[in-house]
Amino acid sequence: MIGLLLLGLLVLVIGGCVCVVWADRGGPGWVRLVAHATQGAGELVRRAAKDRRRRSRSIGSGDSGGDGGGDGGQ
Repeated sequence: MIGLLLLGLLVLVIGGCVCVVWADRGGPGWVRLVAHATQGAGELVRRAAKDRRRRSRSIGSGDSGGDGGGDGGQ
């Protein structure tokens, strides 16, 4: 079931990429709409990944206390 869902997502991604290339070469209106939607989704994914990296970096650069390894006092 999950494999079928991933396959469907892959088909949508590939179709979106084809529409981006086709729209760049002057495709019909619906292709340009799909291309804009694909590029917008890509931008959202890029921003989410950037925000995730920023949050993990700010958490990782916090205090060095706690149970950050060591020999545990033994």
